[in-house]
Amino acid sequence: MPFNGRFQGKTAIVTGAGSGVGRAMALGLANEGASVVIADLSAERAEGVAKEITSTGGSALAVDVDVADAGRVREMVAKTINKFGKVDILISNAGWDKVMPFVDTDEGLWDRVIDINYRGHVACAHATVPHMIEAGSGKIVFIASDAGRVGSSGEALYSGAKGAVIAFSKAIARETARKGINVNCVAPGLTDTPMLAEVSEGNEKLMGAIIRSIPLGRVGTPEEVAKAALFLASSDADYITGQTLSVNGGLSMV
Repeated sequence: MPFNGRFQGKTAIVTGAGSGVGRAMALGLANEGASVVIADLSAERAEGVAKEITSTGGSALAVDVDVADAGRVREMVAKTINKFGKVDILISNAGWDKVMPFVDTDEGLWDRVIDINYRGHVACAHATVPHMIEAGSGKIVFIASDAGRVGSSGEALYSGAKGAVIAFSKAIARETARKGINVNCVAPGLTDTPMLAEVSEGNEKLMGAIIRSIPLGRVGTPEEVAKAALFLASSDADYITGQTLSVNGGLSMV
């Protein structure tokens, strides 16, 4: 594992890092020199990814956290500061969805989708930004979704929450720009992850139709989304803030 990459000497938190896109981003950061906090709802998954990093000489800390619990998020950031002394990068990635017609949803589902997919990002930013302000620098990347830009059938709640993340990121970017902090979003389209497999179950016909409509003719890979996020988290993006980058194979062009 090389240690002279773009993130040499940096400390990064990645939520939802136990699998899928989060895992790809965590491994990418570590491969380029960062110390990475692997945050995930599953302690087992977090430990597994941390071991992947440390077994090749990298630096990682596994933390089990429910991003919908602001207290647990604050504990995660405190553990990061205690271990590494700082937070240079936050990639707020954790998310969850259940595909169904809006009229079939209930308040319990509303709360869960909004708590994970919007409040979770708010909690992570709220716990992290003060440390970045104190340091005078930082990079925040929210993983939103193309559903938040154009809407998605069967994902009304998820689309609304992800749209809120995009708007939230722009407001935080404005508030923190003079503090040396860059805040951006990545909005993936269909990506080959465990969450896609979960939401596709029972919706194969709909998913097949969406895939056929993607100009590049396929779903994306976690690594392709990770590359976009790592670009925005790096010094290569020092003059970029308040932006949303879609990684969707051309499914939407906005």
